[in-house]
Parts: sequence; C-alpha cells; structure tokens
Amino acid sequence: MAITIFGDSTSGNCMKVKWTCERLHIAHDWIESSVMERATRTEAFLALNPAGQVPTVVLSDGRPLSQSNAIILHLAEGSDLIPADAYERAKMLEWMFWEQYSHEPAIAVARFRKAFLGETVDERLMERGNAALARLELGLTGRRFLVGEGLTLADICLVAYTRWAGDGGFDLAPYPAVRDWIARVEATLDIAG
Repeated sequence: MAITIFGDSTSGNCMKVKWTCERLHIAHDWIESSVMERATRTEAFLALNPAGQVPTVVLSDGRPLSQSNAIILHLAEGSDLIPADAYERAKMLEWMFWEQYSHEPAIAVARFRKAFLGETVDERLMERGNAALARLELGLTGRRFLVGEGLTLADICLVAYTRWAGDGGFDLAPYPAVRDWIARVEATLDIAG
C-alpha cells in the first residue's frame, strides 16, 4: 500500500520527501497542496496536520507525519541513506539540523520573497544566505557528498533549496564545490536541474 504525500512541488522541503521515496522505491501518491492557494488551510488538511504545513504524509497504516526531516528519517530507516557508522550518522544529523536552522531560513525565505511574492530581499537575509552557502562550500571542499562516501539524507536536505538559490538572488559562481555537488546529487537522484 502506498503512502500519501501532501506536498507543494515548489517547496524544497516537500521535494525532499518525494526524492527520498523515489530513491528508495517507496510507493507513494502525491497530492499537490499549494500553500499559495491555501490548500493547507482547509478543515480536512488541518485535521491531518494542525500546523497547516506541507509536507505531510499519511503512512500506509493511516498515521500522519509532518516535518520534512522527520518524514525522511522515518522513510529511510535501515537504508543506505542513513550511515551505519554512529559518528557519520551524527554528522548527517548535524547537517540536517543546520539546514533547518541556518540554511533554509535564509535561502528558502529569500527565494519565496523574491520569486513568489515579488519582493526585494533585504541585505541582512542575503548576508545570512551567503554565509550559509560559504559554510556549505567549506563542508564540500574536497568531498563528493556531505558525509561519508555516498549520498545521505544530509545531501537530500541541503540540495533541495540550494539548487534553487538563484531564484532568491544568490549567485552560486563563488561556490564551485557547491555547484559540482548540486549536479552530482541531481544526477544521483535523477532530478532535473
């Protein structure tokens, strides 16, 4: 039986869940749930997720689960997307926590403001986003993936909005390791650039 993903295809957080399912061959039904069209504010959706956020999944046993990183950790349990080594697993989680606290709030918010609301992005947000990209560049210099030798959930988490950073006004030219990594992760996941 397939899981159901309520997601907005313009959201990197939602795409993380879709890509994880595809990478692990988990059967899923995608229900497009546009935030801009307030699909997450209906009574039926709020019954699944009182926070009114996507992604939200309904597992094959009927239980709902939200928050992108919690969902993909659940889905990838026991797979090669989670390192077997305890230290490498902790490093993966370190990147995933950093993504939600320091990366996504700058990169994704700038993208949303500029690309979807047509607003000018303030200088402070651009500074925070470039600092996040510089940190990612440092972490990727001399490495193919963020943790260990292969793709992990850390890569899926961080590529989701990094690949769209230009939509928020960020120039990836100063970050060659990031650019190469984006291409490598996209090829590994078989997603279009």
